[in-house]
Amino acid sequence: MTQTLHLVAVSVFIGGILIVDVRLLGRRSVGESHAAIARSAQRVLFWAGPAVLMTGIPQFTSNALRYYASPVFAFKMGLLAAALVFTVTLRRRVAADGDRMPSWVPRAVGAVSIALWMGVAISGRWIGFSE
Repeated sequence: MTQTLHLVAVSVFIGGILIVDVRLLGRRSVGESHAAIARSAQRVLFWAGPAVLMTGIPQFTSNALRYYASPVFAFKMGLLAAALVFTVTLRRRVAADGDRMPSWVPRAVGAVSIALWMGVAISGRWIGFSE
């Protein structure tokens, strides 16, 4: 049950990230600015983020020794740290002011954000195959 809830929370969280990142890549919504999309998605992230954490901790504790020994888990945690720092610093600023920046800046930030978060998701799935 915990794993199912974790996957649902991760899907909602990644969806909130992708909505903003796809906008940063240049896909326009009718009459919506970068900042408006980011504010809307922030509400989703505000609820999905803690849900991911609350369901991820029990998953970790159920197999802590296996995860501790897994280099893929360590890679995932490193990517997660990088993605979180990137999201709350540079990506947040560009999402708020992206309409006033050269077009390559939001596109680059959106691409890096997608790469980081997809790396977190893919490496999380890969943990099950790395025994």
